[in-house]
Amino acid sequence: MRKPRTGQSGGERKRRKLILAAAGSIALGGAAFVVPSAFAEDEPVTAVLDDALGGTVELLPVDDELLGLVDVGEVAELSESLTYADDADVLKVTGPDAGYVKVHFERLLLNTGDFVTVSSPDGAESYRYEESLIDRWATSITGDTAIVELHRESGSGGSSALGALIDKAAYGLTAEEVDGLAQERADDARPEESICQGDEKRASVCYRTSYPNVVAHAEPVARLLIDGTVLCTAFRVGESNRLLTNHHCFTETQEAQATEVWFGYDCVACGADIANPPVKVHGSEVLATSKSLDYTLFTVDDFERIERFGYLELADQAARSGDAIYIPQHPAGRPSEIAMESSVDGGNCVVKHDTYDGYVADSDISYYCDTEFGSSGSPVISRDSHEVIALHHFGGCPNSGVNAQLIQKEIGHLI
Repeated sequence: MRKPRTGQSGGERKRRKLILAAAGSIALGGAAFVVPSAFAEDEPVTAVLDDALGGTVELLPVDDELLGLVDVGEVAELSESLTYADDADVLKVTGPDAGYVKVHFERLLLNTGDFVTVSSPDGAESYRYEESLIDRWATSITGDTAIVELHRESGSGGSSALGALIDKAAYGLTAEEVDGLAQERADDARPEESICQGDEKRASVCYRTSYPNVVAHAEPVARLLIDGTVLCTAFRVGESNRLLTNHHCFTETQEAQATEVWFGYDCVACGADIANPPVKVHGSEVLATSKSLDYTLFTVDDFERIERFGYLELADQAARSGDAIYIPQHPAGRPSEIAMESSVDGGNCVVKHDTYDGYVADSDISYYCDTEFGSSGSPVISRDSHEVIALHHFGGCPNSGVNAQLIQKEIGHLI
C-alpha cells in the first residue's frame, strides 16, 4: 500500500446551512442525472386538509426557535483527489478531535470492477462505492479520521479524469460538545424550550424489561444526519419502504440523498455510555411533503438492510386528552431515548390538548413529554394501541405534534 496523503481544511472551518439546489441536470457518461426542483415553500393548503379541518385553512406564523434545528458539525472546503494518474491510492482525511468525519465526492468516476472505500483507520467501519457519483456525501466515519482508498485492477497509470475528487468534508462535534449544546438550551429560560420540568427521558434499553412492547416499537425509529451537520429523527411507517420525518428537516429528493438514516443506534445497557454500532443507509426519494402538516414521506436505499427493525402504523382513532403516550427519539443525536414519564402530568406522559395550533390552526395535539433538538420527526405513540397518533415537530411546553389522522388523509394511499 502506498503512503497515504492527508487532507485537512486549508482554512477556518465554517458552519454550513442546508442549501436547496435549483432545477437542472448533470451529464455523466452519456446519462443525464436530473436534479429535482425544490418544493414550493408556501405551497397551497390542500383541499383534503380544508375538508378535514372543516373550513378554509391558512398557514399561521411560527417562531423558528420552536423547530429545534441545530448544526452539530462544520463543513471545511478541501481540494483532494485520488485519480488513475496518481501514484497514491490512499487519502487520509482528518479533523483533529472531531466526533465524526464525512467526506463529500464532487465527482467519482470509476472503471468497471473498480471501487472506492471510506473506512475508519482500524477498518471496523467501512463503506464501499462501486458506481460513479456526482455531488454525493459518503457515509460518516465515527472518530476524527476517514481513510479513502481507490481500489483498481490496473496497477498504475491512467487518466487523471478518472477517480475520486473530494471537495469538502464535514467534521462533527464530539458527543461532549453536543451535550454541551443541549445543556445550554435546557438552561435557557425561554418558553420555547422542549424539556418541560427536568429531563425525564430515559435510554430505550432502560425499559427493555419493564416495557418490552414500548422498546419494540422504538426500533423502527431512526436518527437522521442531514447534509453532514443537521440532526432530526424519522421512523418507518407501514410495511413498505416508507419513512416519515418533518418538512422542516428536508423537503426534496436531493436532500434525502444527502441524509444518513441510522437504525439500531441504542445503548448497549442502561446507564452505559457505549452504543451499539448503527446500520447506516441513505435517503433515496421524497414521495410527498407538506409545510402545512410539516411532514416528508421518503424512501431509503438498501431497504433490505433495515427491514428487520419493523415498522409503525398511523392511528385510525382520534387522540383524546388524557391518553397515555410515549415518544421514541434521538434527542441531540444521542442513542435512542424514550419520553414516557412526566412529572408535569403527575407521572405518565399524556395528551394535554387533543387539538392545538401547529402551522395551521387545530392541526396538532400537545403534550409535556420532554424532547430536544434532533427530536423533530419523532413518532408520538399511544400507550394503549402502540399506534402513531402524532408526528412531533414543535417545542414550547406544551410541545406538539401533527395529528397523524390528518397526515393519513393526505398520503395514506402512498403508505
